Parts: sequence; structure tokens; C-alpha cells
Amino acid sequence: MGKAFYEKLNKQLTDMKSAGKYKEYQFLKTPMSNKVVIENYEEVIMLCSNNYLGLSDKPEIIDAGKRALEKYGVGAASVRFICGTFDIHRQLEEKTAKFLHTEASLSYTSCWSANTAVIPALVGAGDCIISDKLNHASIIDGCRLASKKVQRFVYKHSDMKDLERVLKESGDFDTKLVITDGVFSMEGDLAKLPEINALAKKYNAIVLVDESHATGVLGNTGRGTIEFYNMLGEIDIITGTYGKALGGAGGGFVAGRKEVIDLCIQSSRPSLFSNSLPPVLAAMALEAINYLSNKPEIVKSLHDKTDYLRKGLKQLGLNPLDGESAIVPIIVGETSKAISMAKAMLDKGVYVTGFGFPVVPEGTARIRIQVSDALTYDDLDYSMQVVKEIHDNFYN
Repeated sequence: MGKAFYEKLNKQLTDMKSAGKYKEYQFLKTPMSNKVVIENYEEVIMLCSNNYLGLSDKPEIIDAGKRALEKYGVGAASVRFICGTFDIHRQLEEKTAKFLHTEASLSYTSCWSANTAVIPALVGAGDCIISDKLNHASIIDGCRLASKKVQRFVYKHSDMKDLERVLKESGDFDTKLVITDGVFSMEGDLAKLPEINALAKKYNAIVLVDESHATGVLGNTGRGTIEFYNMLGEIDIITGTYGKALGGAGGGFVAGRKEVIDLCIQSSRPSLFSNSLPPVLAAMALEAINYLSNKPEIVKSLHDKTDYLRKGLKQLGLNPLDGESAIVPIIVGETSKAISMAKAMLDKGVYVTGFGFPVVPEGTARIRIQVSDALTYDDLDYSMQVVKEIHDNFYN
């Protein structure tokens, strides 16, 4: 049964392998930190994790999870509005809102769920969505899930003239929702939030910013791109994750005015039809925010290490993309080359990931380095030498 279907799948997979574009999982055997042990490898330096602040293995956060597991059990086996809401959810949501200078927040099982929840909940017939061309896939899917009666526009990446053009053309819509990543995950560059917000006000639009790669990373105290631009309290809606800098366990959120959050509670499908965030994850995320709030100096330490790596790579003759985030991409061109280079670096004890099509456009494949405060300067020095050696081997 279905012989032709499975033959088709096998051909697709075979073609991926032949083209050098086939992805394979690496199985970690130790906690996420500056170094990890991977199955079939010795200990390697970790340069591709979103564990930006190095909180994934902090004893304080692990202990908070243990206490929550003992107190609440595994979970409620329910959605929020039935019996899936624990008091730890309220504590986390109140802490998140306070941290981000918003009135309220709502937790989800991931930022993917948060984006696919809030966008369809906010717009309907007579409204439009205006999205940056390089927005994350979760934002794209959130836009796709909105009602067919919602008009969708895409503006050129960080092109404010093009954004204004779209805003002018969308004058007759009731709600105009402008959506952007705060930090673009494949480029490492920042959205032009001051200009975006000014244009939104000029044309009576609402702004939603996904801060997944910015929360805990940017700003003096890790409050993200919004803090970086001194705009706390000025952006309408924020989405983000607890699964990157804030502990790395999982979970996402929407933050904004109370009306936005209440509407998400009442009508967002991932909240209505999917189990609530497990209380153990909520407790660890809460402790991660507390840890960051009590030790904001770790953000400065992350910035220093990122600057050190970026400058060091340039001194070695490499050309990483410029940016303010902890994401440092090096463009290598073809997908197969990026994957092969990453494998060669792993063999030398440095774990990075090669990204290619369809994650990024054809011809722009890259090695994406991500800096963590868990890394030592010795880790960075060794890693830079490996990156330089492998890069030169492939290009000379």
C-alpha cells in the first residue's frame, strides 16, 4: 500500500544525500554548557546553541525545576481554560510582564505557538498584516493561519522606504499589524525599531516584535532589542521564548496590554486547544528571569565575548556579518559546503552548524556561530583557529 508514495519520499531523501544537503542529528550526552560530549565524539566546544547566557546548567535553575516537579507533578494534562492553569503560570506571566515593562503576558509551550496564536487572534476581516521579508518561519506561519479575509503584505528586509510604501497603500484597513523579528536569526542583525515604530504611529499601525534571539542578549539588563533602543514600554506587542537565553528548557510568551492578552486567552487556538506549559518549565523560566535580574553583569560579559570573537575572526581575515547580537554568521555560499565545513570543524572539536536552503536562500549558505557566556576566552581562541583552518582548507 502506498508504494509510489514511499518511493517518492526515498528519492527525495536520496537526492538530499547526493547533494550534500542531508541533515543528521548529533546526540548530546551531557548538559548544555561551553563544552558537551556528543555520541561518537570526545568533548567538543559548543558554538551553535541558543544558550546565550549560559543558564542551561545553572544549579539554581535546575533546583527550581526539581522543586516544581515535586510540588506540581508532570502537568495537568489539560488546556488552560479547563484545568491546566497552575499558580506558577501566573507567577511567571506577572514576572515576564514586569521584566518587559508591559501590562500583562501569557505563556505558551513555545514562541512558535505564541506567534501562531497571537497573529490570527488579533486580525480579521478588514485588517492587514505587514511582515519583514526575513521574519522567522513561525511568524510566516502565524500570518498564514490568519483569516483568508486578512490582507498580507511583505516589505523588503529592514527597508524603511518599502515599509512606508506598504503602509501608505494599506490606508483603508481597520487594523494594520506590522511584524518584525527583533534580532533576525540567520543574519544576526537588528530590526530598525525606532524607525518602524515611528512609521507605525504615523500611519496608525500596531507593532509586534519577536524578541526570541534578543531577550537576555541585548540591552544593558537583557531586556532585548527594545531596551537596546531605549524603547521599553513603547512597543505594542512582544513575543519571545524561555527556550533560548532564559534557561533553554522551553516555553514562549506574548506580552503587551491587558486587552491583547485577554483576547489571546479567549480566542488563540494554541491556548484553547493545546496543553499548558508544563509547570516544571514555568518554574525554571521564572528562576532564569530572577537569576538574570539579580546578575545583569552576565549580559555585559556576553557582549564582551561576542565582540572578542567578532574582532578576532576579522583579524584572521574572515568576514563575519556585522551585527550587535550574539549571532555571528560567516557566508560560505553553497549548502553542501556549509554542511561539509561544519562537519570538518566538529572533527576538530568545535561544534557549529551549517545552514543552507531552505532555511536561507540558495547561494547564501553560512556557518552560524552563536556566542554563550558559558564559553571561556580559551574556548573562543581555539574555536577561531579551527574556523580559520577549515575555511582556508575549503577555499585554498
